[in-house]
Amino acid sequence: MVLKVGVVSAGSWGTALAGMLAEKQYETVIWAREPEIVESVNSEHENKLFLPEIKLPESLKAVADIKDAVMGKDLVVVATPAQHIRKSIEQIAGIISEKTFIVLASKGIENSTLKMMYQIAEEILPPALYKNIFVISGPTFARELAMKMPTCAVVAGKNSEDIGKIQSFFNSPYMRIYTSRDVVGVELGGSLKNIFAVAIGVLEGLKMGKNTQAAVITRSIAEMTRLVVAMGGNPRTIAGLSGVGDLVLTCTGDLSRNRQVGIRLGQGEKIKDILDSMIMVAEGVPTTASVHDLAAKMNVEMPIMETLYDLLYKDADIRESIKKLMSRSLKDELLSYGGEND
Repeated sequence: MVLKVGVVSAGSWGTALAGMLAEKQYETVIWAREPEIVESVNSEHENKLFLPEIKLPESLKAVADIKDAVMGKDLVVVATPAQHIRKSIEQIAGIISEKTFIVLASKGIENSTLKMMYQIAEEILPPALYKNIFVISGPTFARELAMKMPTCAVVAGKNSEDIGKIQSFFNSPYMRIYTSRDVVGVELGGSLKNIFAVAIGVLEGLKMGKNTQAAVITRSIAEMTRLVVAMGGNPRTIAGLSGVGDLVLTCTGDLSRNRQVGIRLGQGEKIKDILDSMIMVAEGVPTTASVHDLAAKMNVEMPIMETLYDLLYKDADIRESIKKLMSRSLKDELLSYGGEND
C-alpha cells in the first residue's frame, strides 16, 4: 500500500519535506494558502515564492483546501510557523483520522500560552490522537535538503511502539533520521537555537571576532540545557542534533534567517524595519519573547537570552548590553549546566 501524505504549509521547510516524501514514491500533497504557490507547484513543479529554483517531483500536488491535505492521509506533516500552528491544528482537528500520524515540523513556543508545539496539539486534538503525535527537528536548512545534500534530523515522540515507523517514513538516501523519546528536549532545542542565532548575527553585524561568537555559542548551550532540565527534559538531548547540531548550523550558516536578522540589527537597522522587509518568518524573534516569559516562570537564568530580549523589545544599547553581560559575577563553568544558575 502506498503511503498517503499531506503537508500543511508550503513554506520553504514544508516544501522541502514534501518534495523529499514525494520522491520516496509516497502519494504526497501540500497545502498552500497562496494561490500562486498552488499554481507554480502544479504547473511548473517549483515553489517560486519560498523555494525558488528548486525542481520538485512531478508527483507532488499542491491544494488550496486544507481538507484535501488531511482527509484520508496516513501521515500529516504540519510545518506552519510556530505562532500560527494553533490555527492550523484547529482547522484539521475535526477532519483528521484517529489512524493518522501527525508530525510537527515547526520550531517555536507560542507567545500567548508559552506552550510548545506538541502541547498545543494535545490541547486541541482528541485524546485518541495523542499517541500519534511526533516532532521532527535538527540542523536542516530547507534549501540544502531540497538540493539532496546529506542531512540528519531527529524524530521524537512518546509512543515507543510507532516511533520506528515515523523514522522509516522520513529516512531517505540523503536524510538520515534518529529517534528520541525526549519530546521536551527536542522541541526546546529546535526552538531555543533560533534565539542565539539572532544573538550571533548581532555580533557579526558589530564585527565582533570569533572569540566572542564561540563564547556566546558555548554559553548558549548552558542556557538551553538549564531550561530543558527545568521543563523536565533530558539535558543530554542538547548535545544532539536538535541542540548543538541545530545551534551550530543556525549560528554559522548563511541561509539562517535568524542570523541575518541579527546581522542587520547589529548594523543599526530597527527590528520592525527588518521584519517588515522579510517574506519568511525569523522564528527567533517571537521565540525570544516567549522564552523571556517562560524562563521567568520557571526561575531559570538565561542572561544571553535576556540581553537579546532587551535589544529586540526594549531598544537597549547593544554595546552597553554586551558590557553588562561581560561584567556579571564570576562563576564555576560546569555548575551552570543541568539546572544550576549561571
